[in-house]
This record gives sequence, structure tokens and C-alpha cells, in this order.
Amino acid sequence: MNASTTAAERAATGRTTAITNIATLVTNDPSLGEGPLGLIQDAAVVLDGDRVAWIGTTSKAPATDSHVDAGGRAGIPGFVDSHSHLVFGGDRTAEFNARMSGRAYSAGGIRTTVAATRAATDEQLHANVAKYLAEALRQGTTTLETKSGYGLNVEDEARALRIAAAHTDEVTFLGAHIVSPDYADDPAGYVDLVTGPMLDACAPHARWIDVFCEQGAFDGDQARTILTAGKAKGLLPRVHANQLHHGPGVQIAVELDAASADHCTHLDAADIDALANSATVATLLPGAEFSTRARWPDARPLLDAGATVALSTDCNPGSSFTSSMPFCIALAVRDMKMTPDEAVWAATAGGAAALRRTDVGRLTPGARADLALLDAPSHVHLAYRPGVPLVSDVWHRGVRV
Repeated sequence: MNASTTAAERAATGRTTAITNIATLVTNDPSLGEGPLGLIQDAAVVLDGDRVAWIGTTSKAPATDSHVDAGGRAGIPGFVDSHSHLVFGGDRTAEFNARMSGRAYSAGGIRTTVAATRAATDEQLHANVAKYLAEALRQGTTTLETKSGYGLNVEDEARALRIAAAHTDEVTFLGAHIVSPDYADDPAGYVDLVTGPMLDACAPHARWIDVFCEQGAFDGDQARTILTAGKAKGLLPRVHANQLHHGPGVQIAVELDAASADHCTHLDAADIDALANSATVATLLPGAEFSTRARWPDARPLLDAGATVALSTDCNPGSSFTSSMPFCIALAVRDMKMTPDEAVWAATAGGAAALRRTDVGRLTPGARADLALLDAPSHVHLAYRPGVPLVSDVWHRGVRV
């Protein structure tokens, strides 16, 4: 998200702001407080412009230009949503309705969105991205990655990335979402297009490159070729891995030092071991399993092995049309064997790790001033009260939004 603190905003609020009387503050810094979440009771946070300047207890808070009383509400870092697909046209209501009536999910439904996205104007796509970013921000998401992948030709993939980059700094080239309908009889030719003219056109607008390594999309050799080409252009890899079936995606992600292997629904012991002994984050996307009635990812073996786990929404019109990180936290706790503390960490610091960021996902001096207050005394309520809009206040880059 590209919102920034303007001079007018600072003049209106004062340069430094103290938020005090926070019942329980999640810092994600064990040196600041209790346990892995670095919990502080009766906490205060001082913001200086777009950065966190000080963390501690309310009784020790320094003087500031302005003051906000949290009123005994809990505080958490802004959520970091490291996997979404927001540049799209149309929706897939009919497909969802059919699926809930018994039809299985497959990767082929993406073609419906490709047609609608190609037909949409730039203005329509900009408005769509802005709408869902604002929706996510109201629910506490202050950092959000999003991808191309619904253009699948040179012009529309580059257009999608230009539009995404106007709204967020975390932009991913996903020309390898599925084989383009234009190349249905020539998948090798499409891989050549993705690694050649499409990559040339798209690389200037993206930070990341991704590939859907899955039956019906791209096999292991194709995925490796695409990601290696992206790395040669300076893009960092991430992988849609092991979502619908067991496959090579996780191993390729680790081999290529991908920041994240996303989905990780179908893992074997070797996959878990590889993730636990690498810098590749296992990003779990429970909204997809909820929306497709698929098998839930099991976070417990990953966590017990020492792998870094993130949670994300996978917000997209086909398989996970939610922008709500609190909803995903509740699903992870209820159905993926995560504790409330683990799920909140995964939705904040875990997402930051999946984007290889150290300035977000935590509340420590020097971090970006992104935080949310909950209408509850503890972060545990995010799972304890599913579906309730608990996020009451959000600061993004130091600005109350």
C-alpha cells in the first residue's frame, strides 16, 4: 500500500503521537515482552511520523505532541497479507454456486477471469484494486502483496503489473498462472513467451516472480525454467506449491531460495524437512480450502519441525474471495491446528518473512508505524469471536485511517 504521511496530516495530528492504555500489545519482539509475541500489558506505543519511536508501559510513556487513549483495547501490528490476486475483472459467482452444489474445483476456472480482465478498462481495474485494498485496510491489513496472472498475454500482464504497482510496493509477475488459452495446444510455446517477451515487458514493474506448479498448470521443469529466467532478470521467486496435489513445487521453491511456498496443502515428510531447513516460508491460505471445500493444510507438522509459517488470504475471485485476515486466523486456529498466538504471529511477522521484510509485521522502535486496535482486551479474540469486526482503529505509516 502506497499511502504516505503528508505534511498536512502531520500538522493535523502532531509529529509524535502516543497511544496509551493498550490492554495487551503484540509486538512480535520477545526482547520487549512476554513470549514469542513479545506481549506487553498496559502498553503504550509512540509514533514519530511513519515510524515507531518507542514501546513500553503506559506509566513510562514519554511526552508527545498528541495522545490517543486506547481505552483498554488490544493492539497488534498491522496484518501482512503476502498473497493476493486483486487485478481482475468480473467475478465467478456462478462457479462458486456450482461448486457449493457439488462441482469440484480445478485450475481451469481461471480462464473465465482472464476473459473478463482482458475486457476490463484500466479505470475499472484500478477501481477494483483500490476497493479491495481499502476493504483489507479497514480490517487491519497494512501491507499487501498482489499479482498479475489474469492477462496471460504480454500486453495485459504488463498492464496488470503497472496497475498493481500504483497501489502497492509488493507486486508479483504471475504470467505462469496457467497456460494461456491462446496457447492451449502449445504449452512449450507459452513458456517461451513467459520467459521471453512477457518477462521483458513485466520485470520493470514487479519485485517478485511466481508460478502455479500444479497439475493442469505448470510441471516442475517448466516452473524451474520460469523462475530461473525471472531470477536472471532480478525478480525474486515465490511459488504456488502443492495446493491440489502433491508435487515438486515445495522442493523447487527451496532449491531456488524462494521467499515463500504458498498453499502447502499436500506435503510429505521430505517437503516439511526442506521447508524447516531453509529460508523459504510456508504460506498457508485457509480461505482457499474454505471456499473450495478442500482438505485443510496441517500447520502442526510444519510448526513442530521449525518451519516459518505465514497466513494469507489468497484474495481472488475464484477460489478465495475474502480480504479478511481475521477470518483466516480463525480458520487456522479452528481447522489447521494452530494456536491463537501462532496464527496471529503468522498473519503479521510470518507474512513479513514471506515478503522478506523486517520493517513491517512487528512493533519495535524503527519499524513502520502500522498497527491496529481491537475492540477486545486480547488478540486471542480474533479466533475466539470469528466473524465479528473487531478491528476498531488502524494506523498505516503513522496515519490513523
